[in-house]
Amino acid sequence: MLQDTEELHRKLAELTQEHRELDEMIVALLQEPTTDQLKVSRLKKRKLLLKDMISRLNSQLIPDLNA
Repeated sequence: MLQDTEELHRKLAELTQEHRELDEMIVALLQEPTTDQLKVSRLKKRKLLLKDMISRLNSQLIPDLNA
C-alpha cells in the first residue's frame, strides 16, 4: 500500500510538472506575433487532459472515510 501511494505521488509530481511546462509554452507562444493557433489549441487540450488526470490522482490519494 505504501509503495502504491509513493507511486501515485511520483506520477502526480510528473503530471504537475508537465502541466506547468505546457502552461509556460502556451504563454510563450501567445506572445509571438505569428502564433500557430492549431498548436496552441492542441497544447491547451493536452493541458486540460493533464488537469483531469491530476484531479483523479488527487482523489485516489484521499483516504476512504468508510475504512
